[in-house]
Amino acid sequence: MAMNVGVVDRSLRVVVGLALIAWALGYVPGTAPQVWGWIGIVPILTAIVGYCPLYSLFGASTCPREPAK
Repeated sequence: MAMNVGVVDRSLRVVVGLALIAWALGYVPGTAPQVWGWIGIVPILTAIVGYCPLYSLFGASTCPREPAK
């Protein structure tokens, strides 16, 4: 399983995942806790692993390409 999630993408996934989990726990001001916020676990896991199944399905990658030899 090759990595297909770059550094910037990983950072954004962690931020979005934590925001969604905060929403699920009711820490977002002006909103009620929402069960859908727990979907934030998915971007955090893909950031930790460095692999996104949807990216491989569509042939996408945000990792920098290795220079040609």
